[in-house]
Amino acid sequence: MEKALKRNRQQESLPDKIQRWRGPILLVLVPLLLISFVLFLMPVSSPSESVSRKFSPDFLAKRYAVIFDAGSSGSRVHVFCFDHNLDLVPIGQDLELFLKTKGGLSKYAKDPVAAANSLSSLLEQAEAAVPKELRPKTPVRVGATAGLRQLEGDTSDRILQAVRDFLKNKSSLKSRSDWVTVLDGNQEGAYQWVTINYLLGNLGQKYSKTVGVVDLGGGSVQMAYAISDSDAAKAPKPSEGEDAYVQPMYLKGEQYHLYVHSYLRYGLLAARAEILKVDQGVDNPCILSGYNGSYKYGQSTYRASAPQSGSNLNKCRELAIKALKINESTCTHMKCTFGGVWNGGGGDGQKNLFVASFFYDRAAEAGFVNPSLPVAKVRPHDFEDAAKHACESNMENGRSTFPNVEEDNLPYLCMDLVYQLTLLVDGFGLDPWQKITLVKKVKYGDSLVEAAWPLGSAIEVLSSPI
Repeated sequence: MEKALKRNRQQESLPDKIQRWRGPILLVLVPLLLISFVLFLMPVSSPSESVSRKFSPDFLAKRYAVIFDAGSSGSRVHVFCFDHNLDLVPIGQDLELFLKTKGGLSKYAKDPVAAANSLSSLLEQAEAAVPKELRPKTPVRVGATAGLRQLEGDTSDRILQAVRDFLKNKSSLKSRSDWVTVLDGNQEGAYQWVTINYLLGNLGQKYSKTVGVVDLGGGSVQMAYAISDSDAAKAPKPSEGEDAYVQPMYLKGEQYHLYVHSYLRYGLLAARAEILKVDQGVDNPCILSGYNGSYKYGQSTYRASAPQSGSNLNKCRELAIKALKINESTCTHMKCTFGGVWNGGGGDGQKNLFVASFFYDRAAEAGFVNPSLPVAKVRPHDFEDAAKHACESNMENGRSTFPNVEEDNLPYLCMDLVYQLTLLVDGFGLDPWQKITLVKKVKYGDSLVEAAWPLGSAIEVLSSPI
């Protein structure tokens, strides 16, 4: 019987076999047909895109951060991309996207909406640098600095709220209310220290292997450097309402005690006002001969006119010392910088000093630093030599002598250089012949990255749960 059944099956035609096995065949073919149909409808991607974007663990591990630096002299945006180890990876050909506009948020004190809209072009270009699918997970922070700190009443609060509304309505990036704020001066200094030491590869090493940082902005100046356990234990307790001198930081497996202090009203642009206020109403020996005008900072305007004899380095330095209140304030601590502020105790973390922002800019404009080089080794005494040259000039010959100085800054070139000299030597107590590093950008791998606090902020926000 079984032999007869086998013989009959062997004699079955192909249609008979299909009919008998139609159930299992349909079970296999229907899903295959559906998958083929879906694949047919999907847009065609190149093989390289499919590998590098759709299925690549590296792509999925990339994280972006967009940080706005809303300073007193202008707004800047930085876009960074990190891998899973929090190492910077390129955005196109560079390790960051960096763009800036002139005129800070404080310029629009009477129109908060206009202040927020002034960030529009920067935001548009920043978003374009972030892959579309990663934008909803990419944090955008706005850190306003000294310019907004000095606005009166609730002006800064209204501007910040306008910026929050602007990001919420106009941006596809991840924004939070507490990510739009007036940056505390000590935060700014700490972020700057993290930025430069991160780029130099110092984080995770002993504090003595790190570098100290002085960052001269428009409205404030910050000093930050790592100190020893013993010096941290000796730190004076801050008065009520004041920031602590020492911040504990745990970075790449190493515990740091970071001395940081921010001096409001002693950034370069704010210091001009402080120097002009010392002898307001009379001709100022810091102003270049041939200039008779006024200087506006914040909501105030000051007379800025040169004496007939022209500017004078020594007389200008006397005014700068008075503006810094170096001989007027009582030091109640072990040792102070100026204004009665504890100096942190010094030590190995301060021996190698990186000096940024307006220090570099004025040195390049005055001609004793090559502006095409991102870093330069100088001494405070070099600012004195440059100041002597500037103070002996006048408005007429100054244009040809200092062609890289903008017209609006030329009347104050003697003042700026004298102030920087005074701040370093009389204010921070540096030896005039001590080598310091002026820095605009820091080499990281084969690329150059802006030596600015936003990178430190980006590292923090991506290191925290968001």
